[in-house]
Amino acid sequence: MRLARRLAALLGIVAVVASGCTQSSQSPPPNTGELPWRRVGEVVLTGGPARFDYTSLDQGRGLLFIAHMGVGELVEVDVHRHQVARTIPDLPDVHGVIVVPDKHRVYATATGRNQLVALDEDSGAVLFTAPTGNYPDGLVYDPVRNAVWTTNEHAGTETVVDADTGEVRATVALGGEVGNVVYEPAADRMVVAVQGRGELALIDPAGHTVTERIPTPGCASPHGQALDAAGQVIFVGCEANAAMVTVDLAHRAVTGHYKVGDTPDVLAYDAGAHRLYVAAESGWVSLFDRRDATTVAVGSTHLADGAHSLALDPGTHRSYVPVPKGPGGVPVLWEFEPTG
Repeated sequence: MRLARRLAALLGIVAVVASGCTQSSQSPPPNTGELPWRRVGEVVLTGGPARFDYTSLDQGRGLLFIAHMGVGELVEVDVHRHQVARTIPDLPDVHGVIVVPDKHRVYATATGRNQLVALDEDSGAVLFTAPTGNYPDGLVYDPVRNAVWTTNEHAGTETVVDADTGEVRATVALGGEVGNVVYEPAADRMVVAVQGRGELALIDPAGHTVTERIPTPGCASPHGQALDAAGQVIFVGCEANAAMVTVDLAHRAVTGHYKVGDTPDVLAYDAGAHRLYVAAESGWVSLFDRRDATTVAVGSTHLADGAHSLALDPGTHRSYVPVPKGPGGVPVLWEFEPTG
């Protein structure tokens, strides 16, 4: 993922074409075949066939925010009306995005400027920018302390920013290149994938200190994460060995190891359906179900080149996947509903 992102930042649209040429040679994960979902919608997106990155859904308003990294824009899609509502420019190399509905704000990492950008959800206007460390990527909102945490991949740090003012409150060093950050509400802590050390770091968000580290054996370069809050289990994508592991946060141990598509990137967990989605840089999507405190592989399929990001609507259980180059050669957003 790190290599793919650097190429995309340098080459823009050309990087998507180049990655498409290599993905067909990558080995598929086991248990391939049709997934229990069907495509029920398609929205043509703006900006041309360039790489997308993270997404975030305001479930109540039906607004999906998509980081169109290859063109430095944020695309806002009204999923109820099935149309693009707005395109927000001047976000160079945009990677992470989160929407905080209660605040009517959207936060994005403008990686090309090493900045966190806060936007008004209603107007799209920039409210503030804040400096981060080198190569800000994913981010998460801490509702207890009203703070946004950004993961600075190359710097190996977390930048903690006041969600209202943009003031930088703290910088937390992790000791190696970092993946994504998740807030665990029950334990009131941050969980960071430290890919440079092969571990998860647990952070006290009040004191901004690392309190514990959990090794992730069998997981080379842990990066993407998704949390099963009720089960106290975190799912971790392993960039360098096409794997996903489950980590029991209560017992601080890896409890399962599963093969997925090459270079897993975005993980999303549907708590109501007890289903995990793993989208990989290679265009493979893998599904897993949580049954009786165990993780069961449902299947994997090659969805499309560049289809490595995914958003979930927990109310409808529908999923949304941006694809840089759809059948017509233009970027599209595909909408899926589960069939089983």
